[in-house]
Amino acid sequence: MPDAIEVRKVPIHSVADASELAKLIDDGVMAAGRVIAIIGKTEGNGGVNDYTRIISDRAFREVLIEKGAPADQVKQIPIVWSGGTDGVISPHATIFATTDAEPIDEPRLTVGFAMSEVLLPEDIGRVAMVSKVADAVKVAMERAGITDVADVHYVQTKTPLLTVHTIRDAKSRGKTVWTEHTHESMDLSNGTTALGIAVALGEIEMPTDADVMHNRDLFSAVASCSSGVELDQAQVVVVGNATGVGGRYRVGHSVMKDALDSDGIWDAIRDAGLDLPERPRTADLDGRLVNVFLKCEVSQDGQVRGRRNAMLDDSDVHWHRQIKAAVGGVTAAVTGDPAVFVSVSAAHQGPDGGGPVAAIVDLG
Repeated sequence: MPDAIEVRKVPIHSVADASELAKLIDDGVMAAGRVIAIIGKTEGNGGVNDYTRIISDRAFREVLIEKGAPADQVKQIPIVWSGGTDGVISPHATIFATTDAEPIDEPRLTVGFAMSEVLLPEDIGRVAMVSKVADAVKVAMERAGITDVADVHYVQTKTPLLTVHTIRDAKSRGKTVWTEHTHESMDLSNGTTALGIAVALGEIEMPTDADVMHNRDLFSAVASCSSGVELDQAQVVVVGNATGVGGRYRVGHSVMKDALDSDGIWDAIRDAGLDLPERPRTADLDGRLVNVFLKCEVSQDGQVRGRRNAMLDDSDVHWHRQIKAAVGGVTAAVTGDPAVFVSVSAAHQGPDGGGPVAAIVDLG
């Protein structure tokens, strides 16, 4: 059985800041050598060239080494950064570490990690990538001690997108790529990864190449997929519940049906185990919500609740930034805290125009 999990959310005070992680370690909340995953928001543009992700990654790994964690171990820790804190979203990190706790006969938070096989540029957007991601999700589930897919509530991934260099590499080997538009490949990589998660968890059957980015009826309700230039494999973090691990925390999930669906956020918090009134308010959280993790996407029909919007037609500000800011505002209004993990590019992650929501709560 895996160890119990301690999880804390900390602010990031500047793009290269990891001082709050250092403070957690210094205060004895968690040991540097027991940190197993970090998921956070950085303040860059959220695009292909968002190097704030790399800067934050380096800062957090350097603190772990400075505080005594072996360098080889730190190198393997999955640290998933989502770039872009548009609107009121505040830069922050959620840190997961193992801890000692008495086993209890109730479901509590557990985390598992795996890396996929190398993803070639020609795999991105095709069933080869779906299969490689699905295999990695199953390994991460096993490492988390989860045997029932119903106990998986959140799967956070980081995968490669296409760059001019990797496109050139594929062509040099006589291969084709799904797209030569590098920014479009962010949506593509995320969507293909989500289909792999959905296959692994039995949410859908194996799709075809033609389904990728086209059949939006195929999606995962627990996938949260991010992509960047930092790696050439799928980095997979499975978060769920298992009986016997012990600890104070539990995770739940739901989906937002559209960009304004605050009830979907409340439903995820209820699913995690908080007893809330029928029409809850932020005060009802009573400090027990650790964080929420959302994906969001512009509806393909350019509408929200029957009203037209211009996000998909805007040539000045990309829709990625607009929808992220909008859903970030809705989320912060629920939680009362702008430090929420809201990430864009949610193809095949939740229903069209909506997205998955996961919530981690402290049950005491």
